[in-house]
Amino acid sequence: MNTSLFELFTIGVGPSSSHTVGPMKIAKEFVKIAQEKSLLEKCRSLKIELFGSLGATGKGHNSDLAIVFGLMGNTATDINIQTANEQFNIARKENKITLLGLRKIDFDFQNDLILHKNKFLEFHPNGIKLTMYGQNKDVLLHKTYYSVGGGSVLDEDEIENKNSDESNNFPYPFNSAKELLTLCKKHSLSISALMMENEKSLRSEKEIKASLLNLWKVMRDCVNSGCEHTGFLPIMGVKRRANAIYTKLKNKHNSSMIDPLEVMDWLNLWALAVNEENACGGRVVTAPTNGAAGIIPSVMHYMNKFLGNRREEYDKDKVINFLLTAGAIGLLYQKNASISGADVGCQGEVGVACSMASGALAEAMGGSIEQVENAAEIGMEHHLGLTCDPVGGLVQIPCIERNAMASVTAVNAARMALNGDGKHYVSLDSVIKTMFETGKDMMSKYKETSTGGLAVNITEC
Repeated sequence: MNTSLFELFTIGVGPSSSHTVGPMKIAKEFVKIAQEKSLLEKCRSLKIELFGSLGATGKGHNSDLAIVFGLMGNTATDINIQTANEQFNIARKENKITLLGLRKIDFDFQNDLILHKNKFLEFHPNGIKLTMYGQNKDVLLHKTYYSVGGGSVLDEDEIENKNSDESNNFPYPFNSAKELLTLCKKHSLSISALMMENEKSLRSEKEIKASLLNLWKVMRDCVNSGCEHTGFLPIMGVKRRANAIYTKLKNKHNSSMIDPLEVMDWLNLWALAVNEENACGGRVVTAPTNGAAGIIPSVMHYMNKFLGNRREEYDKDKVINFLLTAGAIGLLYQKNASISGADVGCQGEVGVACSMASGALAEAMGGSIEQVENAAEIGMEHHLGLTCDPVGGLVQIPCIERNAMASVTAVNAARMALNGDGKHYVSLDSVIKTMFETGKDMMSKYKETSTGGLAVNITEC
């Protein structure tokens, strides 16, 4: 496997990596190609079509805003949301868009941005077609893209190369958990150490560590922001809970009462804080997606608060190794299955994040490579079949609570694996294969289209 973990862990904005971050990236890439081909000056109009899950829940995930933000030249990594929203409102009022801030064209928000709720493209449920027209409606540029999860995108020309390993020459390439463990044994390396060696073929160790610690900083900032904010989430008016839980837990320090399960409250808090921020369009780390962004930060906060010497200052090496190990596990899912809720259901988001956190925590707690693999397998095994059924097409219900539940499961999975000897009947490779097959067998209404499950039945309550 020749994919960097920095293609898995990216910094973006909520509420969805596949529905917000991906479309923004696609739109900007499309107009950048037009600019490189000297087509911007000839451009008179655009037509953008969103298919499948993107069409069905695009409004709820702000896909329409993301497309326009991308056309104007924004990226999820560096976007100023307030400024972009102001530009969007002006564009909507004028029915004009300024491409890359350079070329203003007419843009009919009703007819030029089309959401096909019941049409799917063949390769992936998250498809986008973009067409640029000239003076006499002649086609200047046409491309089809897919937002395949975690903010990653593919265009029609890249699909054939999706499974090739030609991009990087890692010293320890692996395509399965079995290969990963074999390499670790052969070279006497932990999973995190092997991942570090692979990443060092792309950039310096200093750069790698700095980038990983920056990801951790964004995670911590997101948790802190989520703990501070009160009020309600947009559109549905769901009340934010993290602040109230945080206040309650702080007050417990002044009490003599001992609560042996308080750690669960902290895990719930950290996960809720992140995903409430994500639902509000805040800055998060795709880990591996926005919809599952709270699990790894929650488990990492648990590691720093409740394990080791419990210092206020976090252990940088533990943080770096945790993300390296989690990245190795996440890349296995990305390579051999999917991390897209629209493709395989929520098992591919929350389940994968739980598996990543379980394995990484097991290594942080001193587990062998076999115990790490076992922990990762347990973390996914008990999410198999989890559907993606967001109410109203929003990453709020049941998505936010699922992050909290999966954070607790991840800790339990790691501890269960560490209480064994690493030997187990179900391998990580087999559970990854099972997850993928299960997801493919799911009806589309249970995969992010909001046409089945809780998304429809909650209205009957």
